[in-house]
Amino acid sequence: MSPSPSSHRAAHGRRRRASRRSETLRRLVPRALVVAFLAGGTTAFIAHDKAVRLTVDGKPRTLHTFAHGVEDLLAEEELPVGPHDIVAPAPGDVLHSGDEVVVRHRRPVVLTLDGQQQRVWTSAETVDGALHQLGVRAEGAYLSSSRSRRIERHGLELAVRTERSVAFLADGREHRLRTNAATVREALAQAGLALHGEDTTSVPPDSFPREGQSISVLRITGRKEVREEPIPFRTVTRHDPTLARGTESVVQQGRPGVRRVTYRLRTVNGVRQKPRRTAAEVVRRPRPQIVHLGTRPLPDTVAGAENLAWDDLARCEAGGRPDAVDASGNYGGLYQFDVGTWHALGGSGRPQDAPADEQTYRAKKLYLTRGASPWPVCGHRLHG
Repeated sequence: MSPSPSSHRAAHGRRRRASRRSETLRRLVPRALVVAFLAGGTTAFIAHDKAVRLTVDGKPRTLHTFAHGVEDLLAEEELPVGPHDIVAPAPGDVLHSGDEVVVRHRRPVVLTLDGQQQRVWTSAETVDGALHQLGVRAEGAYLSSSRSRRIERHGLELAVRTERSVAFLADGREHRLRTNAATVREALAQAGLALHGEDTTSVPPDSFPREGQSISVLRITGRKEVREEPIPFRTVTRHDPTLARGTESVVQQGRPGVRRVTYRLRTVNGVRQKPRRTAAEVVRRPRPQIVHLGTRPLPDTVAGAENLAWDDLARCEAGGRPDAVDASGNYGGLYQFDVGTWHALGGSGRPQDAPADEQTYRAKKLYLTRGASPWPVCGHRLHG
């Protein structure tokens, strides 16, 4: 028995409704999943976003960031920091919402303070701030840059000369002043003092004046003086076999040379200083003295003059002293020869300078020609 048309239509209607419900379900499931995913993502976004306050060199601003730590935030903001810069909290710290990160860049300053140079770092942005930060007393000081000058990131060079108290002792008076001068010479001018001619100061004029320093002004006058001074001659001694042993003969008289010497004479604050030699030249060279020394042996005896009391005669004439000289200075030796007689007998130099044996030998020769007459007072002693 075949279904009726009405039953067929009812079944077909049921199939169409089921198909529509299935299609609707297929469309709703992805949408639900998307809604669920978006809901979870919003929660994660809200959880990782942080509101922080970043202050760079005193300039604050508030920003939102996903950075995990301070170092990530600095990289995210393209904010480089050097080893001398200040970062708080430290770059390795974790970042939380509501945190404040402070960055202060420190700038290099080549500071010359009262002549002493050093390299320092400061986070101050102006010269005045740097001076305060470095503890430099700037009242009355000389500054190579104005206090309001901005210090750029690359830094600057700054010379500071603080005010100091110095005293000058000049012309019998003391002059005190406070100064930020760079040199003693400059401070001297500020004190109303001047250097003239060869004047100078007890410390180098171009040196740096120190706190509490006392400096003397030296008033100097000077002149040159040329003197001629003798150059001593030397004595050359030579052996001469033609002269009797112990005999000396001057064959060339020595003559001193002459040297022309220039001296610098100075008077400092009225006191004359020791002359200082500045130049010298030889005007005349010295001539050496040449002396011949006899090497020829003397005869042991003089025929006709032996066996006489020569020792008694010597004691009577000169007390037995070979170097004796009479009060007039004309006679000398054991037998009181005069120089002329001595030379006539072959002696050289002075008789009192000759050995005793030589004096006796020549006295014997004199006796052969003149007997005892050369010794009118003591001659009789020769015969006992």
